[in-house]
Amino acid sequence: MNCEEITHDEAYYHNLTRNLVIKMIIASFTPLILITFITSYKYNNAYKAKVIAHIQELVEKHKQNIDNFLKEKLANILFLSKTCSIPQLDDENALQSKLEQLREEYGPFFVDIGLINDEGIQTDYVGPFNLGRVNYSQAEWFREAMEKEFYISDVFLGIRGLPHFIIAIRKTDGTRNWIVRTTIDFVLFNELVKNIRIGETGRAFIVNRKGELQTKLQANQPDTETIKKHILSKNIPAEGVEVFEGSYSADHQSIYLVTTLNNGKWVLIFQQDEKDAFSDLYQTRNLGIVIFFLGSCSIFVMAIFLSRKMVDQIRKSDQEKELMNEQIIEAGKLASLGELAAGIAHEINNPVAIMVEEAGWMGDILEEEEFKNSDNFKEYQRALNQIRNQGIRCKEITHKLLSFARKIDSRIQDVQLNTIIEEVVGLSEKRARFGNVEIISNLAANLPTVHVSPSEMQQVFLNLINNAVDAIDSKKGGSITLSTRLEDQMIVVDIEDTGSGIAPANLQRIFDPFFTTKAVGKGTGLGLSICYGIIKKIGGEISVNSAVGKGTVFHVHIPVTRQDT
Repeated sequence: MNCEEITHDEAYYHNLTRNLVIKMIIASFTPLILITFITSYKYNNAYKAKVIAHIQELVEKHKQNIDNFLKEKLANILFLSKTCSIPQLDDENALQSKLEQLREEYGPFFVDIGLINDEGIQTDYVGPFNLGRVNYSQAEWFREAMEKEFYISDVFLGIRGLPHFIIAIRKTDGTRNWIVRTTIDFVLFNELVKNIRIGETGRAFIVNRKGELQTKLQANQPDTETIKKHILSKNIPAEGVEVFEGSYSADHQSIYLVTTLNNGKWVLIFQQDEKDAFSDLYQTRNLGIVIFFLGSCSIFVMAIFLSRKMVDQIRKSDQEKELMNEQIIEAGKLASLGELAAGIAHEINNPVAIMVEEAGWMGDILEEEEFKNSDNFKEYQRALNQIRNQGIRCKEITHKLLSFARKIDSRIQDVQLNTIIEEVVGLSEKRARFGNVEIISNLAANLPTVHVSPSEMQQVFLNLINNAVDAIDSKKGGSITLSTRLEDQMIVVDIEDTGSGIAPANLQRIFDPFFTTKAVGKGTGLGLSICYGIIKKIGGEISVNSAVGKGTVFHVHIPVTRQDT
């Protein structure tokens, strides 16, 4: 394989890895993103709805509390007006007693009490301010109070210069109208409203329909112009709570819950920063982002790891396929070479047979009287004997070669295993001597026959002997010992060599197809696998013991023929 092929293969596997990574990431991220965004969307809406519903419930509750407070104070003054006549109220001592009674019975919300005639003059007053004989005829609240049975004013500064609001009851003595008024403590009322607190920024305040504050603003709450423009312009229902979002400052996105008070005259506004209102949601979202990021990293890492592993397996399979193709080609060459060798052996066999016959004929001629008296008679006789013996040996070699190459008799039959081993040794002696290896046969006599294919047994023992020869260093030399014995109705054949041995890590794989420890081009890795298959097919066993640097022993167990048992 040249450099261009290697570069092309690496580019192919690199592109394959990249495509696998991309497809695995897409396949993993598509459901993850869909599930994440759908779940986040549903959870986000559900959580926000739950938070808003909770705040709505609190605002509704406080709306009721504030309205009940105003109604209660109105009822207190109305009761005072109903139970006391004008002469009784036109006595400051009696009025002072009533104020103290109100504070004692209903709390310190009442600042003062005054009695005002129909001309707007406050004829009687008890309280902390010097407001006796003050003329309220031009005050807006006075004009409205004279037209109604009772009246609750907006918060205003008035003559005293402090924020307050009044509750006024119109009362008549039969000849003229009077106003019984009381001032509600603004500080205590403001604290009542301030009790609506949620989180760090959730606060409430009250404005009238003109956008004028009825309680104090707190930090991060909008100014009156913003209230008029963006809040009071909304459609505020007489009942229930309106919810909307707004960003009325550079760095604050807020939610607003708006409802009416005091029979629609006032508007209760609850404001809270979104970050504060939905802080748990945002924390969960941030945690989800972290988990999503870590999950994404894990997907990337696993996609790269698995893709590389898969491509490595593909690369390995391709290499094994390529090696298999090379081995198939090599096996084809060997088969062709075997056929060629068989043909050559057959062709040689004929001239050798003629040569042996001619040598015999020449021997017969030498027996005649005229040749016996020759000085070289003995030399001629020795040479003819040598020609005859070597010719017979050539015939035996070609016969064995033909038997193995062409599998002359592949039928299963009863054979003597020692005979097959001797034939294989005869075929291997030349190669063994060339490799400086001595083959020693230690075959037990009178062994029973075995029911096998002779050609397959030749193949098994020839493979094992050739492997043993390859395992011995030709420079150092060594020996191969073949021995047979009968053991538990099995003929055991041991092929022992003094070669380099097999590493323990390879012992478990030596019978695997295409596994070889020989150099590239020196072995196909099929020999031992074929041997294993042949022995297993006839019901036998093949095993190996080996030690690195000491040698290897293969044990072949072959069942004897049944009628001999």
